[in-house]
Amino acid sequence: MILQARQGTMSTTATEAYVNEAISNLTATLTEKDTELEGSIGAIGGLGDVLWLLLGAYMVFFMQAGFALLEAGGVSAKNTKNILLKNILDACLGGMVWWAVGYPFAYGTGGASPNAFIGGANFFMYKGTTSMNDSDGSAPSGYFYAGWMFQWAFAAAAATIVSGAVAERCNFMAYLIYTTIITAFIYPVVVHWGWSSEGWLSAFKAKAGDDSEEEWSYDPYLGGNGFIDFAGSGIVHMTGGGAALMGAIFLGPRTGRFNADGTVSDLHRGHNAVLQALGVFILWFGWYGFNPVSTLAFSMMDIAARVAVTTTLSACAGGCTTLLIHIACGNVPDVGPALNGILAGLVGITAPCVVVEPWAAAFIGFVAAFVYYGSSKMLLKLKIDDVLEASPVHFFCGAWGCLSVGFFATDIYVNNGVNGAYAADKDNGDSGNYGAFYGGGGEQLGTQIVGVLAIAAWTCGTSALMFFGLSKAGVLRVSPEDEQTGLDDSHHGGSAYDMQTMRANTGTVKVEAM
Repeated sequence: MILQARQGTMSTTATEAYVNEAISNLTATLTEKDTELEGSIGAIGGLGDVLWLLLGAYMVFFMQAGFALLEAGGVSAKNTKNILLKNILDACLGGMVWWAVGYPFAYGTGGASPNAFIGGANFFMYKGTTSMNDSDGSAPSGYFYAGWMFQWAFAAAAATIVSGAVAERCNFMAYLIYTTIITAFIYPVVVHWGWSSEGWLSAFKAKAGDDSEEEWSYDPYLGGNGFIDFAGSGIVHMTGGGAALMGAIFLGPRTGRFNADGTVSDLHRGHNAVLQALGVFILWFGWYGFNPVSTLAFSMMDIAARVAVTTTLSACAGGCTTLLIHIACGNVPDVGPALNGILAGLVGITAPCVVVEPWAAAFIGFVAAFVYYGSSKMLLKLKIDDVLEASPVHFFCGAWGCLSVGFFATDIYVNNGVNGAYAADKDNGDSGNYGAFYGGGGEQLGTQIVGVLAIAAWTCGTSALMFFGLSKAGVLRVSPEDEQTGLDDSHHGGSAYDMQTMRANTGTVKVEAM
C-alpha cells in the first residue's frame, strides 16, 4: 500500500510538471506570436500612413488642374497659353527646385545647433554615401518619400497663386525667376517656421532632451500651443497671396484697366466662365486632400472626417454669403463672386479646420466672404490690378483663417491628446490656451497675431524686394504692344484657339478682341 501511494504521488508530480511545462511553452509561443502580430499590425499601420499621405499628395497635386482651368477662364482668350504654361512650370520647375533646396530649407532639421529660422540639411535628398543603402538602415522610409510628395504639392500650390495676380502683362522670364525664388526660399522659410520641429512659430517644436522623449512632447518657442495653422491658411495661402499682392503692385495695372476718372473698366473680364467653374470644383475636391490628409496618419481617420465636414461648411457659407453680398450691392447674380466666395471659405478654414466645431466653421466661411469682398473693393480703390483676385482670396482670407483659431478653437479639440491635434502638455491634457470665445483667454489669439504679422512681413518684404529688382532690371513687364496683341501671339507662337473657325461659326470677331 505504501509503495502504491508513493507511485501515485510520483505520477501526480510528473503530470503536474508536464502540464506546467506545456503551459509555459504555450505561453512563450503565444507571446512570440503576439509580438509578431503587433509587429505586423504596426507594419500595416505604417503602410496605411504612407498610402494616406500619397493619396493626399495626388489630390493636392490635382489642384494644379483646378488652378489652370480657373486662371485660363479668368484671363482674356489671347493670354490663355501664357497662363497655362505658367501653371505647367509651377509643377515642373517647382518640383526640381523643391527637391534641390526647397524641402531642405523647410524640413532639413537636426544637428547640434537647431536653426529656428531656416533648415539646412538633405539638399537634393542626399544624406551621405550610404543614404540609399537599405542594408545599414540609413535609407529614407516610405513615409519620408510620401511626406516629400505631399509637401511638394503644397509648394506648387503656393507658387501657382501668384500667377493669377500678375496675368496678362508679366514677362515670362520674370515669371521663371520669381517662381524659382518663391519655391526655393520665400515659401520654405515660412514652412520651417510653422511646421518643422525646430521653427520658432511651430506648434511641433520638439522638446529638448534625449531620444526617450514622448511622441507628443512639444515645447514651442512662443509657449502654449505655438502658432496653430493646421493645413496652411497662413503658411501656404498668405505666402502665395502676399507675393501675389506685391507682384500686382509692382507690375501696375493692365493697360486700360482703370478709366481716366479712376473708375474700373469692364473690358478686362475672363473669357470662359465654364472653365472657371470647373476649376473651382476641382480645387474644392482637392481641398479634401489639403485639409483632412494633413492629419498625416491613417489612424486619425476620425479627425479627418471631422475636418472634411468643417471644410465643407466653410466653403458653402463662403459661396452663399459672397453671392448675397454681391446682389445686395446692386449687382446681378454672377458666377465669379460666388466662385471666389467658395475659395475664400476654403482658405479661411484651412488653419482652424481641426480645432473648431461645425457651427464655427460655417461662421468662419461667412466672415471670409466679407473679408474677400471688402479687400477686393479696397484694392480696386487703390488701383491695384489683381486679375484673379488672388490676394483678396488667399492673403486676406488666409490671415482671417489664422486669427479665427484664437477665437473659435475649442478646449476639447485643442487639448485632448487622443482626438485633438495640439496642446503643449499632452501628459496632463490641458494647455490652458484655446479660443477666446470658449473662455481660453487671449494668449492663443496673441500667438496667432504674431504668426500672421510675421508671415505678412516676411512674404511681402521679400517679394517686394524681388519684384523691385525685376522691375529695375527691366524684365518684369512686357511692352504695351505685346500686351495689346496678347501674350499668346507675341510670346508663345499663336493663340490657344482657332480664331478663324470660331469666327466662321459665330459670325463675330468678339473672341479675337478679348
